[in-house]
Amino acid sequence: MKYGYIRPIVGDQQTTEQLADLTIDTIYVESHGLAKQRVELERLLMDVQSGDTLYVQNIEVLADSLQQLWDTLRLAERDQLIINFVDEQLTNQTMQSTTLLQNVEFFAKLQTTFLSHSSTFSLQVAKQQGKTIGRPRKSDDNLQRAFEMYDSKNFTLFDIKEETGISKSTLYRYLDERAASYDKQ
Repeated sequence: MKYGYIRPIVGDQQTTEQLADLTIDTIYVESHGLAKQRVELERLLMDVQSGDTLYVQNIEVLADSLQQLWDTLRLAERDQLIINFVDEQLTNQTMQSTTLLQNVEFFAKLQTTFLSHSSTFSLQVAKQQGKTIGRPRKSDDNLQRAFEMYDSKNFTLFDIKEETGISKSTLYRYLDERAASYDKQ
């Protein structure tokens, strides 16, 4: 039997572009793009039989990390499931004839894709839960005091950090923002 697995990914969050041109017997659709609680994937892996084929648009749809990919590939091998990765034009039973450099490049890009995917969907969930994203702002009074100390040229960066709690890198970031706002005026 031919199965398909679809889930939201960074490049197709509405899942409208996945497996569109293929004839598949049963498609399992995950409702979210998060790494955990992949209910439909678990259900799919319980339903497949030896010799079945699973189609996924790309590796990112199936796995969120190299470890998860490896675990899934081992499971597929044990259960004699063929996984067809459409975009990559390979299966879990084929090997591309490439150099080590090309393989390392492939897996480095894959790792970057996994990180992007994880970050994108985790941030979306955090925003939906009303969590503040990014660095917390320093208090305006503290920041103003750090600016005054810095501008006076009478204090070292260590002195500024000790008195205001604002580190050198944070101070420089705020100084850059201040300079950019002066440039706009």
